[in-house]
Amino acid sequence: QVQLVESGGGLVQAGGSLRLSCLASGGTFSSYGMGWFRQAPGNERAFVAAIDMTGGITNYANSVKGRFTISRDNAKNTVLLEMNTLNPEDTAVYYCNLVAGSLNYWGQGTQVTVSS
Repeated sequence: QVQLVESGGGLVQAGGSLRLSCLASGGTFSSYGMGWFRQAPGNERAFVAAIDMTGGITNYANSVKGRFTISRDNAKNTVLLEMNTLNPEDTAVYYCNLVAGSLNYWGQGTQVTVSS
């Protein structure tokens, strides 16, 4: 059973930075692409960034391109999301995601709050 645990959220002022981490367990981490999604109050969960199993291919939502960087360390079963130049519109609960065939796994989420 795959488990995902996010950490690194918090309160930051506009223009600041945070680094989110997602630790995976219970599966062969290096076999799966990983992603980050976010959900703001009243909104649906939205795609933020994704990375392939080797870390060689990444994809970003237009709203975060140039500000966020996704990376992974397969030796540590960890995927990171480096977030820079944060603005209040980035305020949301951020979720780590792993898709294994027809199964979709989510972490519990970590809150990111950006004050103006």
